[in-house]
Amino acid sequence: MRVLLSVFVILASAHAALANTGTSMRPVPRPSLAVSLVPEGPSDLAVPASVRPTMRMAASVILPVAAESDPVTEAGFRAWIAAFSTRARTEGISQRTLERAFEGVRLNARVIERDRNQSEFSRTLWDYLDSAASPARIENGQAALREHRALLEQIEREHGVEAEIVAAIWGLESAYGTFRGSVPIIEAMATLAYEGRRAEFFETELMAALRILEAGDIVPGDMRGSWAGAMGHTQFMPTSFLAHAVDHDGNGRRDIWGDDPADALASTARYLVENGWTHGQPWALEVDLPEGFDFTQSGELIQHDAAHWNAMGVRLARGGGPLPEHGPSSILLPAGHTAVALVIYENFHVIESYNPADAYVIGVGHLADRIAGGPAFRGGWPRQDRALTNEERFELQERLTAAGFSTERIDGIVGPLTIQAVREYQAAQGLVPDGYASEALLRRLRRG
Repeated sequence: MRVLLSVFVILASAHAALANTGTSMRPVPRPSLAVSLVPEGPSDLAVPASVRPTMRMAASVILPVAAESDPVTEAGFRAWIAAFSTRARTEGISQRTLERAFEGVRLNARVIERDRNQSEFSRTLWDYLDSAASPARIENGQAALREHRALLEQIEREHGVEAEIVAAIWGLESAYGTFRGSVPIIEAMATLAYEGRRAEFFETELMAALRILEAGDIVPGDMRGSWAGAMGHTQFMPTSFLAHAVDHDGNGRRDIWGDDPADALASTARYLVENGWTHGQPWALEVDLPEGFDFTQSGELIQHDAAHWNAMGVRLARGGGPLPEHGPSSILLPAGHTAVALVIYENFHVIESYNPADAYVIGVGHLADRIAGGPAFRGGWPRQDRALTNEERFELQERLTAAGFSTERIDGIVGPLTIQAVREYQAAQGLVPDGYASEALLRRLRRG
């Protein structure tokens, strides 16, 4: 399930690609191209949640810091490393790799602080897109595409992922390589595994990082990234690196960290292909909905072919005519019936595998379209609205469920099931059933 704006923001900050400098842009970003880049200020470079290809966890599974828990200490950390090293040796990590990996590693209090105090992600989709597809980011993306055209076209031929899609992920993840992260990955992963709130998750990532060192892809001192483990030009977690990274330049190493972005960009394309990317299929198309459109037919849970939507009167935006056939598709209304309407395809969900937030997927797709010379969205946004807080999202689910419109779970994630519950509640109340989880809807629920 995805969060309408950001699931992992609350989980592992490193994927905040637009808001935190030194992390990435995921509704999070990193220097340096040989091309002349238009300056992008810190607020434009990172979104409070980066994008790294890894499983995100919902906020509800992050354990709170217990007052009675054992304090973290340097001595305890050293003992934990010794025990973990014993386990790592049984899993094939050599003593030499362990010595090099943990040399100079210290308990990183800043990493723990960042993990325990992740700010709530409360940006609206349109505010996020203002940064994700800002004029500077589009211009820099076009410059990067020109500079690396031969490389990106070769990657497109070999892996079947359009150059502008790979470039857009690069742009959101690290501002085209300019903010790749500077935190020592081994130290960060070991610190968070020892601290214990998500021990299993970070132990797995730490073991994967050690396997990368064992394979000789990078030396410990150069294995740097975000505080939560995302690495390189396109912010791969260690486990995702092991599963998808490729040696595109043929030098015997899969180097996603260095100045040359070739391996990182090829690895990103491979990641997308191995998650089902279809070359030539749009991620989404902006559409105009006809007068009297049946909004109960909108939402990701409902799919039809182009003929069905065309028969209903759905048309491409700007008088573009009937929808072309690109396979099963859904009508997505990310900000309600008065705002931008999209028909989304399977490639939308493939980008979701990289980061499950709708805002991130739309940010990647729209930035890619703009880099390729496409227009801005024609439809507007309800800019008078604000984003729901974390507490309000929980409250929304609780009140919907209590009113007889079950969201299936109370987790603060406004995903397809919660949107469907909103739509059913709206229909019962005589409202337009567009599934938009707004502050106004929550106020109505409070009134009973």
